[in-house]
Amino acid sequence: MATVLHIHTLEDPRLDAYTRLTERELRSVLEPEKGIFIAESAKVIERALNAGLEPVSFLLGERWLAQLEPLLATLPEEVPAFIAPMELMEELTGFTVTRGALAAFRRPPLADPAVFLTDLCTRAGERPVRVCVLEGIVDHTNVGAIFRSAAALNVDGILVSPTCCDPLYRRAVRVSMGTVFQVPWTRLGSDARHWPADGFATLHDAGFTCAAMALTDDSRSLDDPSLAHIERLALFMGTEGKGLTAKTVAGADLAIRIPMAHGVDSLNVAAASAVAFWQLCPHASNSYHYHPGMF
Repeated sequence: MATVLHIHTLEDPRLDAYTRLTERELRSVLEPEKGIFIAESAKVIERALNAGLEPVSFLLGERWLAQLEPLLATLPEEVPAFIAPMELMEELTGFTVTRGALAAFRRPPLADPAVFLTDLCTRAGERPVRVCVLEGIVDHTNVGAIFRSAAALNVDGILVSPTCCDPLYRRAVRVSMGTVFQVPWTRLGSDARHWPADGFATLHDAGFTCAAMALTDDSRSLDDPSLAHIERLALFMGTEGKGLTAKTVAGADLAIRIPMAHGVDSLNVAAASAVAFWQLCPHASNSYHYHPGMF
C-alpha cells in the first residue's frame, strides 16, 4: 500500500509539484527524462490509475482518504500519499475545483506518429478509422473538451501539432474528466517550421485522407454521404478564432463545413469537434476502451 504521511504545512519541499513548480518545470525540471503532470479530483485520479499510469505521489484532503484508500492499497509503499487537514488544502489555488484530491503522475512516452497510426488501423480491423488532428489550439479548456467528446463519440485517436498546447496540462486533464488517459494520442510533426507538410506526409503514408474543417468555396457539407465511405479519415481542427492556417487548408485533400442557420458562420472548436465526431465516427460502442501503450 502507498505510504500515508500526515502533513501540517504546505511549505514541505516534498509538495513542490503541487504548490510551487510551474507546468514547464513539471515537464522538464523535476523529471528531465519523462516529466510529470498533475491530476485533480478523485474521478480523474482513478481514471489515470486504471489507465496504468505510474503515480509519483498524492496530496489529499483528509476527508478523501477513505474514498481513495482502496486505490492506494494497490500501490507500492514507496509511493507517498500526503494527507492534509481540509483547511490547509483550502489554501491551494483551485481548491473549489480539485476538492482536495490531487496526484502527480509520470508522463507516459509518446509514440512515433507513424507507428501510432499503424497500430490504430490494426486495432480497427475492417471498420473505418477516424482520427482528429489539433492544429495550434492554445486554450487548455478546449483541448480537454475535445478529448472528452472524442472518448464519448468513438474517435480512434488524436494527434496534436507542434503548436498545440499540452493535453496533459493540469486544466486540460481536469476538463477532460480524465478521458485524456483513455483516448490514444501523440504528437504529429517535427516543429512549426515544417508544419503542416510533415504532418500530411505521415498521414498520407498511412493511407489517410486529410480533411480540413474550414469554410471554403468547395467545402463539403458534414452530412455529405460520401464522407462515410472514406476508409481512413484525419479531421483537422484549427485554433480558436482564426481556425486552420491557409497552408493546412490548401494542403488538405478536402474541406468540410458544418451547415448552420441564422447567419452563424462557425462554432467554438470544442463544440464543432463534438458535432463532427458524432456525424463521422461509428456509433458502435456503449463505452470507450482504453488501449495501453498507445501514448
